[in-house]
Amino acid sequence: MTATGRLRRESVRVQAAELFEQEVKPAEVARRLRVSPKSAYQWHQLWREGGVQALASRGPGGARCRLSPRCLEKLAAYLEQGPAAHGWVEDQVWTAARVATLIGRKFHVSYSVSGATRLMHRLGFSPQVPVRRVAERDEQAVTAWKKVTWAEVKAPGRPAGATSASRTKQGSPADRPKAAPGADGAAHRS
Repeated sequence: MTATGRLRRESVRVQAAELFEQEVKPAEVARRLRVSPKSAYQWHQLWREGGVQALASRGPGGARCRLSPRCLEKLAAYLEQGPAAHGWVEDQVWTAARVATLIGRKFHVSYSVSGATRLMHRLGFSPQVPVRRVAERDEQAVTAWKKVTWAEVKAPGRPAGATSASRTKQGSPADRPKAAPGADGAAHRS
């Protein structure tokens, strides 16, 4: 949820508390604030037990970050140094898998690839996907092969006049010609 979404949710809860104080029923609160009745009834229960403070936001949901703010600063500095500074010399690309490995090596904390991706986005980085190319690739030979050999090997498409159409819904027995297969059998069914 975005920060704007959290602020709206907080504002709606405060409005709900004000309506509950005016003895407005939860179903009517749900209608007025355009929230689900289930949410309104849950908020009403919380409000009855703890007042407006019980409806206050407890911050963003989800798991807490396993790295301290200081470790996050260090991680950002490591990412700024580039992959080669940390042993990945084949290309200058931070992949999510590499970042997860780096976090494990430097901070002894295990992160999944998707968790490393979210952490990178939080720090203002985006994971990259390295281009997989053979080091000995000859671009001129590839271009020539595509122009000559591929054009010969590629199967031609179906000509425009060779298409056919058929019904997708079976017609009624009355619509069938009398000489059609099964036409006489359909008349004997009951």
